[in-house]
Amino acid sequence: MKLSRYIFVFLMGFFIYSLVEVTGRGYTHWTMGLTGGIVLAFLYVISNRPAMRLVKTCIIGSAFITGLEFAVGLFDNIIMGWEVWDYSELPLNIMGQVCPLFTLLWAILCIPAYYLCRSIRKCFEQPVCGF
Repeated sequence: MKLSRYIFVFLMGFFIYSLVEVTGRGYTHWTMGLTGGIVLAFLYVISNRPAMRLVKTCIIGSAFITGLEFAVGLFDNIIMGWEVWDYSELPLNIMGQVCPLFTLLWAILCIPAYYLCRSIRKCFEQPVCGF
C-alpha cells in the first residue's frame, strides 16, 4: 500500500471525528483529531482482510477505540490535566476515561466507518482517483 493512502485516510479520520465532536458537544481537542485519524487508519487496515465482516469490524473496532480512548484519556486528562472529557458520572466507568455506553457508541460509529473505508478502497482502485 502506498503511504499517501494511509495519510489520506488518517486525515479523513482526523477531520471527520473533529467535526462529529464539534457538532455533538460544541468543541473538540486536537488530541481527539489525532485519535480519530488513528482509529480510521486502523479500521481501514482491518477492513481489507477477507474474513473481516461488518459485525467483526464493529467488535474489534470498538475494543481498539476503547483501549485507545483509555490511553489518550490517561495522558490528556490525568497526566496533563487538560480535562478533555470525564465519564465519572456514567455507570461502570474506569477512572472516568472509558465506559460501556461509549464502547457501544464506538461500535455503532464503526458501521459508517466500515462503509467509508470500503468506499475509499474502491476509489483508490479506480484509475480516476489514482493516489
